[in-house]
Amino acid sequence: MSPSPSPSLSRIPFGAGGDDREVHDDTSSSRSDLGVGGGTAMRLVVPLQGVVQGRGGLVLGSVIPCALFYFFQLYLRRKKPSSSPPTSPFPSSGDLPSLSVIPRTTSRSFFSPRSGSLPAPVSSHTAAANKSDACPLSAGHRRFVDDPYHPTSNPDGVIQLGLGNNQLLLDLVRDWLERNVNASLLKGRNEDMGLGGMETYLQYDGLMDLKIAVADFMGQVLQGSVSFSPSQMVLTAGAASAIETLCFCLADPGQAILVPSPYDSEYEMNIKWRTSVDVIAVPCRSTDSFNISVAAIERAYNQAKKRGVKVRAILFSNPSNPVGNLLKRETLYDLLEFITEKNIHLIFDELLVGSVHEENNTCMNIAKILDAEDFDKSRVHMIYRLSEDLSLPHIHVGVIYSLNDSILASAAKFARFSSISVLSQRVLVTMLSDKRFILEFLHLSRARLINMHRLFARGFKDLNIDCVNGDGGFRCWVDLSKFLRSYSVKGELEMWEKLLDSAKVNMMPGSSCRCIEPGWFRLCFAALSENDVDVVMGRIRRAIDEGHKI
Repeated sequence: MSPSPSPSLSRIPFGAGGDDREVHDDTSSSRSDLGVGGGTAMRLVVPLQGVVQGRGGLVLGSVIPCALFYFFQLYLRRKKPSSSPPTSPFPSSGDLPSLSVIPRTTSRSFFSPRSGSLPAPVSSHTAAANKSDACPLSAGHRRFVDDPYHPTSNPDGVIQLGLGNNQLLLDLVRDWLERNVNASLLKGRNEDMGLGGMETYLQYDGLMDLKIAVADFMGQVLQGSVSFSPSQMVLTAGAASAIETLCFCLADPGQAILVPSPYDSEYEMNIKWRTSVDVIAVPCRSTDSFNISVAAIERAYNQAKKRGVKVRAILFSNPSNPVGNLLKRETLYDLLEFITEKNIHLIFDELLVGSVHEENNTCMNIAKILDAEDFDKSRVHMIYRLSEDLSLPHIHVGVIYSLNDSILASAAKFARFSSISVLSQRVLVTMLSDKRFILEFLHLSRARLINMHRLFARGFKDLNIDCVNGDGGFRCWVDLSKFLRSYSVKGELEMWEKLLDSAKVNMMPGSSCRCIEPGWFRLCFAALSENDVDVVMGRIRRAIDEGHKI
């Protein structure tokens, strides 16, 4: 047996560097294994190997296979019969009768509010405003709106005593408006105040003619003891806007205003909602007839200072709302010394016409002190509730009176967001200029105010319910604590709900006024007629008679 020939070695130049490597010549064995097809493949691959190993082989080695693949696909398409329809790689809908239809979804569904996405964020002011819907003030008013009391058309409806609307002189005001409103709007058509000048109206802080009329009216109410300057006034759409405007002028967000409590529940809305100025309650107690003391104010001021909160002002209502106390002269002088020492401001929320419950009593007004005494008057500011005094609940007019020119200038600019319509101002100018009507109004207002207060005080005395003998205002502050199931805020709110559901009488619970003693309630008697007083007392009596504890 002759030995098999050994494979021959040959050298092939590799790469551009000229390296020679030994390669076995196995072509004979390859032919026998691959046959004819293998030989064809070798004839194709060997030249490609040479191209790749030669100069520029990387580019050609990539392009040539792609070109060959393209021509091969083109060849197959030309050889395919033209009559046969193209076959789909996916089965048709007829071939899958048992499969359920998959619902189509588009990208638009991701933007649809029905897709369950989170709501867009809102400000903290929105959350604070919406939170107030659950308070007794709003909840009780909604019940009244749904079922309002009327002595003839709806005698079993809800009686609203929670809101401080003055309707004692509503009949007198209504009669005057019916006689004079058309003439007041059409008078002076060619003047700046008339309809012809409305399109050029830019006096956001109030027409000067109205300021003059308001200043004369305020002086007339105080029997000429004080004179007011119209140039020191800014008029806004209601006392709430006036309080808010002063807060913008006096304090920054995060700073605070001290308010003796119990106080009007709307103060927190007027002060906090948009200005982000905090309200710090200064508690007063029944043992002191809810009168404020400078010692309590200083204690609250020092506690706020320890917490790092800057106090910028003190806010008083005179007469106090809801108690009805008038500020004493000695307390007022102590307050003026305190604000001067602490370098802060003093705000008085005033009622003038509805200030006293006794005929021989005189109103202690901050304007009298401003006019007579010598002190830093630039830090004392007055808010006057004109529309409440005039029984005009639907024509909101508030007055800012200050001797601080810087505060007045900024308040006049802020008034653009709470300006009074020129039509309302036109009507008020005519009304306040009617001297005969104003004299009749002041006389009847004092008489009806005193009479209604006496009727309510006598009615609660007959029910063995204590009522604070307030000096002024349109409200009664009564103590129902002995009827509570539990001496707590929870027990107080249970009583409020009982009176609202069973007796259909809506009162303001003391906790809404930040009173620290449970069981006190505020009632506004100026929203009723004399005949309605017996109805209110009868409903409260029946609610009490249902059980010793409501």
